[in-house]
Amino acid sequence: MSADKEEGAAVPSGQKQSWGAFLKSIASFSGDLSSLTAPPFILSPVSLAEFPSYWGEADEAFGKIADGTSTEQRQLLVTEWFIATLAGQFTRREKETGSEKKPLNPILGEQFLGDWKKGETRLQAEQVSHHPPITGYFLENKSKGVSLQGHCAQKTSFSGRTIVVKQVGHGLLRVKLASGETETYLITLPKLVIEGIFFGAPYVELSEHSYIQGSHGLTTTIEYKGKGYFSGKAHTFTASIGTGPSPKSPLYAIEGQWTGNSTYTKVSGSGLATVSSLFLDAAVSRPPINVVPIEEQNEFESRRVWKDVADGIRKGDFEAASVAKSALENSERQKRKDEAANGVTFETRLFETLLDDPEYKVLAAMCKHKPESEESYVPKA
Repeated sequence: MSADKEEGAAVPSGQKQSWGAFLKSIASFSGDLSSLTAPPFILSPVSLAEFPSYWGEADEAFGKIADGTSTEQRQLLVTEWFIATLAGQFTRREKETGSEKKPLNPILGEQFLGDWKKGETRLQAEQVSHHPPITGYFLENKSKGVSLQGHCAQKTSFSGRTIVVKQVGHGLLRVKLASGETETYLITLPKLVIEGIFFGAPYVELSEHSYIQGSHGLTTTIEYKGKGYFSGKAHTFTASIGTGPSPKSPLYAIEGQWTGNSTYTKVSGSGLATVSSLFLDAAVSRPPINVVPIEEQNEFESRRVWKDVADGIRKGDFEAASVAKSALENSERQKRKDEAANGVTFETRLFETLLDDPEYKVLAAMCKHKPESEESYVPKA
């Protein structure tokens, strides 16, 4: 085994003992791994409440969905936007820091607010539940009539030498048409596999499949594959667009890397593909979200909430980060105890819960997605 492949090779020397203890704990743990405390060096200074911003970084592709002149074209454009968001969501932190980092678990009611292009596209996100942890979000380009309402949670488990993350939740992307009608697209979420744990340099691969189900009947089925031990490319996918999931006679076939180039072909009625054309270059840089300075944020906004913890992590002062993190978490626990003692139920500020969302149920049935019913989190007026 080469030196860079030795277990713990990427772990700082001062953190090897805590890293070894962490590996032992996850190997023997049963249940949801998200409740485990990770060694300080692998913590991210960013809260999970910020992650919905990745949906908006491809803001040009998001707004361009409204320019589609047919259901077929809009299905393609929604698919293009979705693929364009994946590199930011799942590989940027690895490129910036050398490995994937464990994000901070948001406190109940934590908010993340921001925009792109001076407010043309706006995002609001809120931690709507702590047990289980769920983040609700709403992204909107009002001038183009395009919006994304969704929520995400994670269920993690240990398998072999990898951590498997099942993303729970969905998105509902809506497009207001010139006719006055609204098209809706159900966005389901792929499963994550976190490799490189034993080397101390985790990275993310996507696995299995996800769907984009249009209310007009067209479905995008996306299959994800990663680099095998001996062959294959990292971060690859294939996709088909047609009527229903995994159609036998697709209208379009797409393949490539969700971190780089992908191509698409239009399939003729005889089943023969035309010449492939560039579908997307996912490696282009994308503008980060604009967020007001911390001193101007309200007390619930994410970067203000976690400032002392994030400062410690960025400076490498993990003891200070740990002290600040413990103080915040203990304060939150006391708030929940006080609420329970006073018979008070915490109320979210930005979202309200829609149990058994009927729109989700219809679209999930069209692509045979499970679960058959699920709640949604709708922005308050």
